[in-house]
Amino acid sequence: MNIDWTLLLAAVGLALVFEGIPYFLFAEKMPRMLLTMASQPPKFLRFIGLAAIILGLLVISLGQSLSSM
Repeated sequence: MNIDWTLLLAAVGLALVFEGIPYFLFAEKMPRMLLTMASQPPKFLRFIGLAAIILGLLVISLGQSLSSM
């Protein structure tokens, strides 16, 4: 299996950009949001995580299908 390191680094970089946007745009509200998230039950957090994974896979699939056209 060959790994495209350029693509992998680009994906990690893009993930960091998306992770940083809420902290940059909503710096005053993020501590409260993090406290709210920390008080949620683990089942809810797992559901949110699973939903994010599924959404991410759908976006990747869409990108793959668009690039093959």
